[in-house]
Amino acid sequence: MGRVRVHTLSHVGRPTEPDKRALRRDYLAVRNRLTADDVREAASALAGQALDLPELTGARTVAAYVSVGSEPGTLTLLDALRERGVRVLLPALLPDNDLDWGAYTGEGSLARVQHGGKMTLFEPVGERLGPDAVTGADVVLLPGLAVDGRGMRLGRGGGSYDRVLARLERAGARPALVVLLYDSEVVAHVPAEAHDRPVHAVVTPSGVRRFRSPA
Repeated sequence: MGRVRVHTLSHVGRPTEPDKRALRRDYLAVRNRLTADDVREAASALAGQALDLPELTGARTVAAYVSVGSEPGTLTLLDALRERGVRVLLPALLPDNDLDWGAYTGEGSLARVQHGGKMTLFEPVGERLGPDAVTGADVVLLPGLAVDGRGMRLGRGGGSYDRVLARLERAGARPALVVLLYDSEVVAHVPAEAHDRPVHAVVTPSGVRRFRSPA
């Protein structure tokens, strides 16, 4: 997998934070060069690492997502969690970019949904449980494009998971927050804003890195 070039922008000669949009383009470009075999092999290794995570070993409810395209694959992990008896919740994108939730009961419970000009997602077809259902999760698995040494996550920019994290905070919920990435996407630094919240851990195909303990 290729290295990601870090952009730095300047204003009258002074370096500033890397531009998030430029960084996203670079990380996505690297992912898009992965072959189907690369993605499949990484998904298997990622599931193996994640399933040994103590937070997932003891979880009763996990809020997750279905990977699309060249994202680190999640279906192998979701099916393994279900086999353990874990209740798996998956998101459904709402028109305002917030997330509703439904239960995952296998690949047959998923529908391919095209959201206008946005990406096509795989969403649960059953009963909608409401945006607040995520507050009952023991672990929330987050998508992302990179994470840095502070545990700060670079997302895709839609803001859906910023809303999820804010909802968890308002509810006083303290699930373990875990981001799933490729090895090359654990980096020294990503730009962060005041509303951004660090994750507890990152899982990649080669291992786990922890940043802080869940409360």
